[in-house]
Amino acid sequence: MKVHLDRTLCDGFGVCAKHAPQYFSLDDWGYACLIGDGTVPEADRDAVLRALMDCPAHAIMEMDERRPDDVPEPTAHVDEDPAAHLRTEDNEAEWGFTR
Repeated sequence: MKVHLDRTLCDGFGVCAKHAPQYFSLDDWGYACLIGDGTVPEADRDAVLRALMDCPAHAIMEMDERRPDDVPEPTAHVDEDPAAHLRTEDNEAEWGFTR
């Protein structure tokens, strides 16, 4: 798991430092700072997720670790006419249009 702290969103509630003090500290003004590069081992995942979920400013984000080669190909049919599914006056009964 990898997390990111957006310090511009932080309002200084300190909830993150309470739940996961080994990953979040507070600066002199009470705003959160991320300790390390944001990589969280599986053993500490619950504490960091608790900090993420309890952050009132939503300043902590879990980074998606998918790689571009993990993204599935879109399943669009090349032969299919995209206009076949348009809602028009000709097929308004099919789509449930009312006037």
